[in-house]
Amino acid sequence: MRDAGRMIPRYTLPEMGALWTDDARLAMWVEVEVLACAAHAELGVLSADELAAIRQGTPPSAAEVAEIERETNHDVIAFLTAFMRTIPGEAGRWVHYGMTSSDLVDTALGATLARATDLVLSKADQLVAVLKRRALEEWDTVCVGRTHGVQAEPTTFGHKLAQFAFAVDRGRIRLRAAREAVAVGSISGAVGTYSNIDPFVETYVCERMGLTPEPVATQVVARDRHAELLTALAVLGASVEQIAVEIRHLQRTEVREAEEPFGAGQKGSSAMPHKRNPITCERITGIARLLRGNAVAALENVALWHERDISHSSVERVILPDSLIAADYQLHLAIKVVEGLRLFPERMRENLEATGGLVYSSQVLLTLVEQGMARDDAYKIVQTAAMRTWETGRPFRDTLAEEGVDVPATAFDPANFLHRHDVVRARIEALDT
Repeated sequence: MRDAGRMIPRYTLPEMGALWTDDARLAMWVEVEVLACAAHAELGVLSADELAAIRQGTPPSAAEVAEIERETNHDVIAFLTAFMRTIPGEAGRWVHYGMTSSDLVDTALGATLARATDLVLSKADQLVAVLKRRALEEWDTVCVGRTHGVQAEPTTFGHKLAQFAFAVDRGRIRLRAAREAVAVGSISGAVGTYSNIDPFVETYVCERMGLTPEPVATQVVARDRHAELLTALAVLGASVEQIAVEIRHLQRTEVREAEEPFGAGQKGSSAMPHKRNPITCERITGIARLLRGNAVAALENVALWHERDISHSSVERVILPDSLIAADYQLHLAIKVVEGLRLFPERMRENLEATGGLVYSSQVLLTLVEQGMARDDAYKIVQTAAMRTWETGRPFRDTLAEEGVDVPATAFDPANFLHRHDVVRARIEALDT
């Protein structure tokens, strides 16, 4: 038995990875089984001495369980066989009493998913905090905004970062809800009717593991819960990717307004020593693609046959650990990128003026309207002058003058576009971190 579904070590942080090892899973299974036995002891099904003996049992090794599974072809039976060998006397007969395999597996999985999601949420909190801090630091760093990849109007780099902060904040709100959705257990028997087990056992175990009982189980916890989690991870991952894609564009040689951290001794290319490539942001983008793909697989797992089949199991062994590990790592990378992001304000100013003043066309248009010109007429005049600037490279003010347009210098001042910007600043200042 290997560590099923583990993301490659390259993208696995230690604390998250530790939750998904075979040893961790077997230890969690033991925790569920011992708690179930404790509940049965409360009900008088087994004695205090028998419970004490069961508590002496220890999680079996993954190697031993794998050896038994080669014969049984059933991982839970292999686990139970190995675990009961560690229990002195005859008390082991009460282990798994009245339970079915999914009672054990899904309840343990709910606890693991909750703990893993908490790690992701912690990093999402850190990313929101660093985005907010840097947004306020760069609130007045003027740069050009772009739509369709083409220069539009002046904005500030702080505004860009603030938008990202709110996107990640929405992502963590969704993830908190998804965390509650998956923090669920079920110990209700073969088809969820408590046919051979008292509902008290489920309540007892879930309370002590920080879970809530599935209100109506079949044999399994409903898989829409897991789909909600992976969808929330995918949406959060897409918002993190948005940050990375923006930096990748801004790091292009022709733009060079921002650059992800480049460490001492880091190499960009085996052939071209001058290269400083946005490889971390590109990795963030790639991980977002994995998260989206896994979310689709989770949605496919929702519809099981009748009270359950096993078509979801093989999928979950991969997508659940891999998605949480990948999301954890992606956020870790994003925090490092935003914290160490280099900005080039002089270059931002150069790019702002690169079109000879065309980024001020909207203010010129409004100025003409305010002077009494019909909007359609004003638009035609401003557009005609702008197209001439595009074609000839001559300053926009000169081509406007050729159209008989005279507007005040304030129309060509970036500050004129940002005089109401404090209302947005107040919103980012109020964002909870």
